[in-house]
Amino acid sequence: MSANSEAIVRQVQDAPGFRGVYYLVDRATGVAKSLTLWDDERTMSESEEQAARIREETARREGQRIVSVERFEVGFSHLKP
Repeated sequence: MSANSEAIVRQVQDAPGFRGVYYLVDRATGVAKSLTLWDDERTMSESEEQAARIREETARREGQRIVSVERFEVGFSHLKP
């Protein structure tokens, strides 16, 4: 993980209900997506202001632009132990 990525995780990891984050990048096109995981909808909603600030600061610093923000409920997951 890069120092920049670690800095972003440090900013959000102490938020109540935070469970994890994925940052997905298509290096060929430069398209990136981030996915944060929360205990429940309430804790996700309560993080909105902090998340918006982190997104905007990161995008500005990295020369990126935020195209959209979407919210989903996990319908199914499976991770190998």
